[in-house]
Amino acid sequence: MNTFKVSVQETSNNNIIKFEVNQFITKNQSFEFNNIDEAKPSPLSQQLFYLPFVKKVYISGNFIAVERYNIVEWEDVQDEVAEQIEAYLNDGGIVINEAEAPKKIPVTVYAEATPNPSVMKFVANKKIVTNLCEFTSIDEAKLSPLATELFHFPFVKGVFIEENYVSITKYDITEWQDITIQLREFIKQFIESGKQVVLPEAAEKLEQTTKQKDSNFEALDDVSKQIVNILEEYIKPAVASDGGNIQFLSYDKDTKYVSVLLQGACSGCPSSTFTLKNGIENILKQMLPDKVDAVEAING
Repeated sequence: MNTFKVSVQETSNNNIIKFEVNQFITKNQSFEFNNIDEAKPSPLSQQLFYLPFVKKVYISGNFIAVERYNIVEWEDVQDEVAEQIEAYLNDGGIVINEAEAPKKIPVTVYAEATPNPSVMKFVANKKIVTNLCEFTSIDEAKLSPLATELFHFPFVKGVFIEENYVSITKYDITEWQDITIQLREFIKQFIESGKQVVLPEAAEKLEQTTKQKDSNFEALDDVSKQIVNILEEYIKPAVASDGGNIQFLSYDKDTKYVSVLLQGACSGCPSSTFTLKNGIENILKQMLPDKVDAVEAING
């Protein structure tokens, strides 16, 4: 049995805290409860409403968001609430009674071309993972049941999975027009079956948990932190829409060289790699004058 772990995440609203779980706790559904009576479909939410400061409970995917009344500050109680949720889940407590839950939304998956002709993006209408992951072989894919099964197709070269989509890199032995429908249906049926897309321990092993990422960020020097923030704000949203990701690797203050890892659709396409590298380089040079001279883009 997989152990549940709960971490505390602040939100932009001081009254609301997210309790992030290391695995999905609902089957692609979201629920909002304003009081203990509304919360009948959710024994977990009812437990939370027994706490006098709980005003509202929202459950979705892999987190529980709780809004408080102003009788307490979150910093005084959040760790205790996180421990309570974690203990409840690990004790086999029910999050949602399936019989009382609303009807599930059907799964849809559509295929979307990317700037990389070797990569196709398959987008679901639901969140399928809590952290991104990339696999370039069936041996690497042990942390992902979906990726493992995709590698059984002889034309699949790589699998990149992000919040609500799967980017697949193919070998040149076949054309997209011959395999897109087959892959789309396979991914759709896999998600509909309720199977785990990635294993709960994947985030920790791939150092993708919020705690690990925060710790890695805090260990960086000031310029590296600025580079990471620029990548997050100006680069990642654009490349994510194309089915890829940029990951900061290193910064050398002596040579003023930045190394980044290209993942998903960003990786392996000579023209897009060149364009992307130059784009990142220009933005960093402009926003961090005299601190960045060049960017090295490494294919994942």
